[in-house]
Amino acid sequence: MHTFSFNHIALAVKDVNTSIEFYQKALQLKEIKNTASNSKTRWLSLSDGKQLHLIPRPNSEIKINKAVHFALATSNIDAFIKHLEDLKIEYSDWLNTPNKDYIRKDGIKQVYFQDPNGYWIEINDDTTL
Repeated sequence: MHTFSFNHIALAVKDVNTSIEFYQKALQLKEIKNTASNSKTRWLSLSDGKQLHLIPRPNSEIKINKAVHFALATSNIDAFIKHLEDLKIEYSDWLNTPNKDYIRKDGIKQVYFQDPNGYWIEINDDTTL
């Protein structure tokens, strides 16, 4: 049997500089060195050795769907929601109700918002993993 651990998320983006600025501001991620190549792909640290890779694809069509998203957990989701509000970043619940959080059946609180390319990001308070 194989065992796996999460390594990175890679997203195609129209403008890598705009995306870097968004993720640094919205999620306060730190840029790290792209050790794989000399390409214009830029990397951000998600902590614990996990990474977000932003791959410039200015001429590619980016299709979005809320069901395709990545989720990050925080122990203080209310402070994070305030952070989004301070940055004037629109967020919603799963049903797209603006500026509303959602409490799942299992008690986990979550919100969704989009990056400059339309990718969906979920922030929740499930820190039990």
